[in-house]
Amino acid sequence: MSVAPSEAHAQLEAAERELLDLSVETSQADWVHATYITEDTDALAAKANARLSAATVRWARRSMALPAAALDPVDRRKVLLMRVSLPIVAADDPREGEELSRTVAQMQGTYSKGTHIPLGRTEAVDLQALSRILTESREPARLEDAWTGWHRVGRSIRGPYTRYVELANRGARGLDFEDTGAMWRSKYDMPPEAFAAEVERLWQQVRPLYESLHAYTRLRLRAFYGPALVPERGPIPAHLLGNMWAQSWEGVLPLLLPATDPPSYDLTQILTRRGTSAEEMIRYGERFFVSLGLPPLPSTFWERSMLQRPRDREVVCHASAWDVDYVDDLRIKMCVEITEEDFYTVHHELGHNYYQRAYSGQPFLFRESAHDGFHEAVGDTVSLSVTPEYLVRIGLLDRAPEASGDLPFLLHRALEKIAFLPFGLTVDRWRWEVFAGRVPPEQYNRTWWAMREQYQGVRPPSPRDETEFDPGAKYHVPSNVPYMRYFLAHILQFQFHRALTRIAGQTGPLHRASIYGSKEAGERLGAMLALGASREWPDALEALTGERRMNAQGLLDYFAPLQRWLDEQLRGVPRGW
Repeated sequence: MSVAPSEAHAQLEAAERELLDLSVETSQADWVHATYITEDTDALAAKANARLSAATVRWARRSMALPAAALDPVDRRKVLLMRVSLPIVAADDPREGEELSRTVAQMQGTYSKGTHIPLGRTEAVDLQALSRILTESREPARLEDAWTGWHRVGRSIRGPYTRYVELANRGARGLDFEDTGAMWRSKYDMPPEAFAAEVERLWQQVRPLYESLHAYTRLRLRAFYGPALVPERGPIPAHLLGNMWAQSWEGVLPLLLPATDPPSYDLTQILTRRGTSAEEMIRYGERFFVSLGLPPLPSTFWERSMLQRPRDREVVCHASAWDVDYVDDLRIKMCVEITEEDFYTVHHELGHNYYQRAYSGQPFLFRESAHDGFHEAVGDTVSLSVTPEYLVRIGLLDRAPEASGDLPFLLHRALEKIAFLPFGLTVDRWRWEVFAGRVPPEQYNRTWWAMREQYQGVRPPSPRDETEFDPGAKYHVPSNVPYMRYFLAHILQFQFHRALTRIAGQTGPLHRASIYGSKEAGERLGAMLALGASREWPDALEALTGERRMNAQGLLDYFAPLQRWLDEQLRGVPRGW
């Protein structure tokens, strides 16, 4: 039966109206749940999310029946975005849909309840306490015990995960995707296979820098722990890298810094000494965006945000930025601590809020970033402008230290940003293979560690077999959260930063450049943000950078002084694994 273009357009407008109403309802329920955790708010949030998910799938399936000839390019894009908007889709059978929801909830519950009794203790502790051991202890036995103890959480997740893969794939095929991994990769305005190749291309750009950082880290850890534990060649034992998943290595910075190179200033001490409040931390971030020519935050932001942990109830303190009504009800949920880390986090989270506000004038289905990596990258781009020169301009430093003393800063940032890249790649590459059926359940763990060694050059502290399910020890796997956005954001933020600092007329070292106060940079950034998801991401990228391909050259330029220093330290030292 033929469908007139006007009829097809009207159907999509009806979809947007319903999905907007349900999205606002879900945001409100999620906000109350996150800031007032009870069994009742848990149930209300779950029901609201289920209604939104069911409606999204229903409209996606209806829109797929519309003939292409009845859709203009804008409406065709809306149909695509509806099909890929959910990370998981249930099959038509309501019983399977309920089973899929229960399975994900079961995996999340198992993860969240995970505990372990560390060496020397008599009571079980949670992931947060175990992670502190990984960061702070230098005793190999304690590190291995904490690492192994937490990773046991995966054992109970393995069975449900196998069933989850089956159910999720059936739902994805109902939307004409080969599998769930193909559905995730279809978010990026190119065929799934082409996107996988694009990601590999980006990795190859940054791999030499990662291998240098890996070799230097291995060298220093070997000097500290000895050759019996850390090899001269080969992968690094994962439990020695200061993080439960070896996804960032800042925890071992004290072991890697030359004794003659202490940090030049301590922002945490500066903020604490000034008596900075949680609200003032946010005000610093707001003034950054206002300096770019963007408007101040709405008054409701200050009335409705949660900036400190309440004394009378349980809340989720993990920092997040919210746009509750998809127009201008912007909020931050965060238990602000007066630390350097949270100073950066504030600037990052406000990046999300300003992105949300900028695209609020778009049709509902376009009120999202160009792709999910853009949203994360914008916040991190702003954080890259928190430089000593910026701190001088806002009165937190009297003068900027000489750039010749920036090695501790660059090494710290590399242990955060560069060390993450292969892990960010591995999490989803493994899942793509699992969803595609190329990795069967009996090879889950073996393949996980083969990929981690291939990309990261790390190995477990002791042999792992298929009774374990180590991917399940990472939150995003049992919780069904795609991870590629973080890998892409770690590339894009430097591409954005390089472009914006050039627009701002900055000519010094890229790691010292800040766009603070540049109306020209703010205008270019604001124009890209306002596009939302209305255009394919190469158009948005071009609007900001003048380039149509993601490119890691900005990252390489940023860390060029560190690369030169690493080359000096690694003369005659083996690289790779």
